[in-house]
Amino acid sequence: MAIQFHPKRGTVLCANFDQGFRAPEMVKRRLCIVVSPPIHARAGLCTVVPLSTTDPDPLMSYHYKLDVPFVIPAPWGNRSRWVKADMVCAVGFHRLDLLRLDKGRDGKRRYQTSVLSSVHLNQIVSCILCSLGGPPLT
Repeated sequence: MAIQFHPKRGTVLCANFDQGFRAPEMVKRRLCIVVSPPIHARAGLCTVVPLSTTDPDPLMSYHYKLDVPFVIPAPWGNRSRWVKADMVCAVGFHRLDLLRLDKGRDGKRRYQTSVLSSVHLNQIVSCILCSLGGPPLT
């Protein structure tokens, strides 16, 4: 089910890139990280960077290896991932889903809403800047 609100920066979501995209763009369902704050003039949009489990070849300054420090539910699992900061994009809420954990004792669905640390976010933003031809953050 698509999100109805702008998640916090550093939230890991599932993005559906199946419709309207063609290779070499992102073309499948994959995890991504929210990198933008809510922007009033951009209702319904969120800027994200996709994640990949495939090692980049060649490794570039816009790649960042990330071990997510909180639970990533099946089928994704907690394994190392690469931030693909060169593929940063704004997507509509209709493409984004929270990661479903399980059901609580009350029977309600629980979602992963933890966020990455500012250390990780700063590294990711630095990689985004490199992908745009700018200098990394210091």
